[in-house]
Amino acid sequence: MPTIDRFGPYRVYIYMADQREPAHVHVERDDLMLKIWIHDMSIAVNIGFSPREIGRILRHVKENRTKYVAKWTEIFGE
Repeated sequence: MPTIDRFGPYRVYIYMADQREPAHVHVERDDLMLKIWIHDMSIAVNIGFSPREIGRILRHVKENRTKYVAKWTEIFGE
């Protein structure tokens, strides 16, 4: 699972087994995890994050969307 970014206490990564899914990132802190679809910034999975923290994370992912899509393409192609 390559880490593609870190901000504050969060690690943003791409899970290698997710190649056949649309572009997305996983964000984790401690035992908490979010899976965010990049195309529409929707949450696919939330394990334990509060709404306030989700808002903070979504803002960061949106600001870095272009970089994350480029990294997804670099790793998986297309």
